[in-house]
Amino acid sequence: MELYHGPLDVKEIFGRWLDGEAESNYGAYIPFVGTIRAEDGIEALSFDIYEPVLKRWFEAWEERAAKRGAVVKMAHSIGDVPVHTSSYVSAVFSPKRRVALELIDEFVEDFKANAPIWKYDVKNGKRIYAADRSTPMDGAGLLG
Repeated sequence: MELYHGPLDVKEIFGRWLDGEAESNYGAYIPFVGTIRAEDGIEALSFDIYEPVLKRWFEAWEERAAKRGAVVKMAHSIGDVPVHTSSYVSAVFSPKRRVALELIDEFVEDFKANAPIWKYDVKNGKRIYAADRSTPMDGAGLLG
């Protein structure tokens, strides 16, 4: 798991991940890139992350992938990320195509639903909590 301030350098990250697994004999490598869309008048999205919980979440996914002979990788932005740049990249390396296809889908969907990341719209230079695009976490909040 890698965290960066600002937009991600997708080519550098994926290139490094590919180089790092070049001798691993995986038959499938499936990347996913999340890009900030220009919508609703935003100029950027901004992210806060609760790193200890995200680390535990990711480690559980590493174990889950390892049981299927695969490796998961992920990078996410902290702070402001302008439209048309990337805030999230992930990848699965696997001996078999089907495992990689299934895992990348499960991983990205679980990330969206359960990762402790709070999203804000940036409009006119101000951060506005994006409640309509945020997913409540079980056990989070004052009464959780």
